Amino acid sequence: MKKIINNPADVVTEMLDGMVAAYPQYLRRLSGTNVLVRANAPQPKVALVGGGGSGHEPAHGGFVGKGMLDAAAAGAVFTSPTPDQIFSAIKAVDGGKGVLLVVKNYTGDVLNFDMAAEMAEAEGIKVMKVVVNDDVAVENSTWTSGRRGIAGTLFVHKIAGAKAQAGGTLDEVKAVAEKTIANVRSMGMSISPCTVPESGKPSFELAENEMEIGIGIHGEPGIRRETIKTADEIVDQLLCKILCDNPLKSGDEVAVLVNGLGATPLMELFIANRRISEVLAAKGIRVVKTVAGNFMTSLEMGGFSISVLKLDAELKELLSAPAETPAFVQL
Repeated sequence: MKKIINNPADVVTEMLDGMVAAYPQYLRRLSGTNVLVRANAPQPKVALVGGGGSGHEPAHGGFVGKGMLDAAAAGAVFTSPTPDQIFSAIKAVDGGKGVLLVVKNYTGDVLNFDMAAEMAEAEGIKVMKVVVNDDVAVENSTWTSGRRGIAGTLFVHKIAGAKAQAGGTLDEVKAVAEKTIANVRSMGMSISPCTVPESGKPSFELAENEMEIGIGIHGEPGIRRETIKTADEIVDQLLCKILCDNPLKSGDEVAVLVNGLGATPLMELFIANRRISEVLAAKGIRVVKTVAGNFMTSLEMGGFSISVLKLDAELKELLSAPAETPAFVQL
């Protein structure tokens, strides 16, 4: 294992300290926790709390800031944050308007966020949640019942965060988050594994000429392994599955996220996006916004995912609203 770390047991806490040192204008760390909150929390609005296992940076702490999340709880690498950590996040950002939890669909995350919500409600904090399940690759996997939540979660953070920032009620923020979840589909692939620091071993193995289609963001099995194809052929496979699950017609408007899994150069993400734009244009589908880069990674995994969000007037307006966070700035 080659990694630029100190003690493998300290990677999460040292990473969080480094994020705060880099972005004090956006973030602060709750003392004694692995929770990052907005530097000026709490705000007099609905608060959004996200989080999950570490190793997906910049998710989730990188999206804490104006117009997106108010707090993110970080678990150990690829491990859900504990209910106590999530509860600390909820209490720290509650501004009296209620708190919406944005949870990716993994069994540990759902259970722990549910427990934290019960703890908060026992103290009089109004809490609601949404569960993101945008991955069309598999219905059930190693860590989930139902579809997994992957990079499409970024759109939920952005759109629900904008609604909250604009003064929406808790019911309104939840409704627009659920609308986003209903209209986003994602799928990924990998050409090389990642290594969890404390294990020191690759999470899976692929031959030099092999790729895995539909792999999860923790290295969970996808739908098949096959000989690596060209970028255009890979995009066609992923988009076919996405568009079959959420059919679009000529004249529809979408947002696209081309998300690197950690080790894929931007050059290759842009090559993939070239094909994505060609395929959608040929179908008469208008791409309103494209985001390309590393947003929800899997440590140093090689590969990428595609997320396509079908837009209406409300989603388009909220997607274009300002955001100021370490990993996503839109003025």
